[in-house]
Amino acid sequence: MRCLIGIDDTDNLESRGTGFRARQLGVRLAEAALGKVRGITRHQLFVHPSIPYTSHNSSACLDVDVDEARIEDVGEFCRRYLAQESAEGSDAGLCLAAFDAIADEMVAFGRSAKDTIRTQDEARALAARHGTRLEGVTGDQMGVIGALAAIGLRRGGHDGRFIWLDGVRELTGTMTAGALLATTGIDSVESRNGCPLPMDAEVLVDPWPRPVLLHGKAVLLTEPDGDRHESGGWRILCKEDIRRY
Repeated sequence: MRCLIGIDDTDNLESRGTGFRARQLGVRLAEAALGKVRGITRHQLFVHPSIPYTSHNSSACLDVDVDEARIEDVGEFCRRYLAQESAEGSDAGLCLAAFDAIADEMVAFGRSAKDTIRTQDEARALAARHGTRLEGVTGDQMGVIGALAAIGLRRGGHDGRFIWLDGVRELTGTMTAGALLATTGIDSVESRNGCPLPMDAEVLVDPWPRPVLLHGKAVLLTEPDGDRHESGGWRILCKEDIRRY
């Protein structure tokens, strides 16, 4: 069964961030034979003076294949992980739901959390209406808002960037678009305006690529690579351009 696991507010100013914790949780789930991670995405939420956050107010979502009979074990494993690994002073939240059970109302909640102040009460009431596991784990539990928003945005399929995807963080140098599709979890290699690159197009992938979530797929966005473009050369978009996703 495909499920989404949202986590938020696991860190403090001195600790590793939520993205690191999400990747580590994915490794731990695999080691415990509880799930196989398809990908992990980062989702940017509303930055406002009234909203407490550590650095960027982003949450993370793990897209995982699990044994349906062990879904409760997965939830308990994630809760224990956050309780043990979240930083001192954090307000960690956890949300877990089957991919196909995530309601449109939850997708809308995620989208609204990008430009609106949402509350714990709203998040908890929404999760309860749909029988979704949502719980605070540490501190004042404010992370439940971002955790629920993360699974809604991931289910919506058109927000965020991948902070882990099979084979991507190991990439370096130049590869053809066809090789990227064949050897990694990337679903599409496209130009900035959304046109797929030819399979033999050469793409400079340094520094490590950051695919974005578009139309439910992991899309690597590229642009012409200066003088190299005359001979079919492309390069990945820079981190600053990717930040808007």
